[in-house]
Amino acid sequence: MESNWAAEHLQVIRTLMERSAVYRRALAPVMIFNGVVGLAAAGLGWGLKVGSPRAFILFWASVAVLAIAGSFLLARRQALKDTEPFWSPPTRRVAQALLPPLSGGLVIGAVVWARAGQDAQDPGSLAGMLWLPVAWVILYGCAFHAAGFFMPRGMKLFGWMFVLGGCALFAAGRPNWGQPPDFAHGIMGFFFGGLHLAYGVYLYFTEPRGNET
Repeated sequence: MESNWAAEHLQVIRTLMERSAVYRRALAPVMIFNGVVGLAAAGLGWGLKVGSPRAFILFWASVAVLAIAGSFLLARRQALKDTEPFWSPPTRRVAQALLPPLSGGLVIGAVVWARAGQDAQDPGSLAGMLWLPVAWVILYGCAFHAAGFFMPRGMKLFGWMFVLGGCALFAAGRPNWGQPPDFAHGIMGFFFGGLHLAYGVYLYFTEPRGNET
């Protein structure tokens, strides 16, 4: 039993190494797509004055669903283009690494939504508007750092940027400028929009060309 498990584990690692270039090609459009969605959503949320905690959570949950759906379609298209199975054992490993932190973010968002009021000036609502995006940023960074053990090395660095950035915001505390909704949308736009877009552009221009795989 143990020898079979070890053989399967080694095969997964070997496959991941062989497909690292394929994953890198798939990451560039996915990151660019998510960056554009994140920046557009932050601007839309600010322009529409999405200010109550419940509206903020539902708004960004809808954005997350759109981003996940688009990422799925882009990754599936890349898999079909490279004649690779989409839901392969390596892909399952990556999904398993992403799942715990992302599930934690989902649960925290649901709890804040259930307990928050509609009044954005309520002290509890203010706390949720300020610290929920920070928690999402940190947990998202943890998810990508975990996935980085099965993907290109840059993913771990990308995850660390989220973790350290979120911790820095937490240490800085509430800013003395702007309103909590504007600050919250700014956090989401910078991290989930700007950083994704920057990393996607970097991957696109540094991707090996020609017949490399």
